Amino acid sequence: MSDIRELIVKRVAGFFKDGDLVNLGIGMPTMVANYIPSNISVQLQSENGFIGLGPSPAAGLEDKDTVNAGGMPVTILDGGACFDSAMSFALIRGGHVDATVLGALEVDEKGNLANWIVPGKLVPGMGGAMDLVVGAKMVIIAMEHTTKDGAPKILKKCMLPLTAVCAVDWIVTELGVMEMTPDGIVLRELASGVTVDEIQSKTEATLIIPEKIGVMA
Repeated sequence: MSDIRELIVKRVAGFFKDGDLVNLGIGMPTMVANYIPSNISVQLQSENGFIGLGPSPAAGLEDKDTVNAGGMPVTILDGGACFDSAMSFALIRGGHVDATVLGALEVDEKGNLANWIVPGKLVPGMGGAMDLVVGAKMVIIAMEHTTKDGAPKILKKCMLPLTAVCAVDWIVTELGVMEMTPDGIVLRELASGVTVDEIQSKTEATLIIPEKIGVMA
C-alpha cells in the first residue's frame, strides 16, 4: 500500500467508536480493517455475507473461500458469523450499519456521490453502494484527492451518473478531512505539510475554512 493510501485509511479508522457495525467498500476502504484501534471493539461487515471481517491474511495464508465483496482474501475474526445476501442487505437497508466507507469517482458540494460507473466503460455493476449510502447512518468517502491526471474529484457538481443524492457525511483524502454540512464542505483537518491554498487549488468546490483547522493524524 502506498504511503498516501495508508494515511487515508488510518485516519478513517479513527472515526469509529466502540460497538459500531461498519461496512467497508471494495478497493482502498477494505484496508481500513488493518488499522482499527486496539482499544475499541468494532464489528466489520462484508456485504457478500459475513460479520467479523479481520485484517488481510499474511502472504501464503490466504483461504480461497474467505474473501471480501471485492474478491480479495481476508480473515474472519473469532466470533464472526456468515449468512446469506438477504440477511446482509437486511442489515444494510434496515439501518443497522453505523458507518460505511466507500471510494468515489466524484463528490460534490451538495454531498452527491458518483462512484459506480464511468460512461463507455465496462463495469460489473453498482454492487451494494446505493443501498449502503442510503442505509448507513454515516457515509465516509476515502479516496485520493485528484485523478491520476491531476483533475479534482471534489466538484461543484458531479458530472458522472449519481450513486446517491445528498448522502456523503465525510471525505478523507491524503490532503485533509472534510465534513459535509448544509452550508457546504467544511475543511476540518489538514495533512502535515499541506496548506489551505494547496488543498483548495486541487478542489473545484469552494471549501469553507473555519478559524481552527486540526492536523490530520
